[in-house]
Amino acid sequence: MHNSFTIDENSPIQQIDSTKLKKRNISLCIKRDDLLHPLISGNKWRKLKYNLIEMQAQNKQELVTFGGAFSNHIHACAAAGKHFNLTTHGIIRGPELDQQNPTLQFAKQCGMQLHPVTRLEYRERHNADYLAQLQTRFPNAYLLPEGGTNTAALLGCKELAQSLPVADYVICPTGSGGTLAGLIEGCDNSTQVLGVAVLKQAEYLIDEIKSLSPVAAQQQNWQLLTQFHGGGYGKFSPELWQFCLQMQSQHQLPLEPIYSGKMMHALWQLIAQDYFPKGSNIIAIHTGGLQGLDGLRYRQLID
Repeated sequence: MHNSFTIDENSPIQQIDSTKLKKRNISLCIKRDDLLHPLISGNKWRKLKYNLIEMQAQNKQELVTFGGAFSNHIHACAAAGKHFNLTTHGIIRGPELDQQNPTLQFAKQCGMQLHPVTRLEYRERHNADYLAQLQTRFPNAYLLPEGGTNTAALLGCKELAQSLPVADYVICPTGSGGTLAGLIEGCDNSTQVLGVAVLKQAEYLIDEIKSLSPVAAQQQNWQLLTQFHGGGYGKFSPELWQFCLQMQSQHQLPLEPIYSGKMMHALWQLIAQDYFPKGSNIIAIHTGGLQGLDGLRYRQLID
């Protein structure tokens, strides 16, 4: 096992040039964390980094985590396992494994051991008794929650925030809340931090973010925008996919419609609605997840 878990974290910042922005005197930059690493990219690396360090501190040799069949988190954990020579296990929301699924194929190629479970069992993934049983089954394993969000994950996302240039607004897509919580921890309190919820009825995340981050519980400089979910997690409209293709062709910005595409589409609408004051300086975080495009093609949800 490696004694240091490092990759080059100097991902580029891309300026977006658009008449829509010029008209409002708004500066928009994209922190291209999708380019952190070919396989362990975006917020998945940011969250994994200090969990791997903690795993080593606990002298654990294996990593056990959870995810759906097309999970970016499963993909990144499998890649990290191969890269850092770790044994990894994925508890997959099942009940059966589709052998043709590109995400699961990749995970297996990386050496991850996949354990499909029923949806009923998968629902127990936050239950202390269930986790204790898993720990007994995998005594030498570090258990990492679905999506990689926990206190250790926040440290990496906080580092991301601290690496950014000064901005009036920092915006990111929000699934489990870990990235947003870490950004709140690391941004100056004069910066407004916005999360775009990618799932329906995400208001519950506000309390989760406050419990993860003491700063979020005290400060008022952040907001979770819950109206841009596009129908729910994993759902997207033809309009949103067209927007993603347009951003790729006009700005050379590759997006997927589940996370960063949803965030950018929301941001574009907010700019059109004059949500941001003239002269605002905005940084949007591209959290990666482009591997998910293969899964969407596989399911024939995109061309």
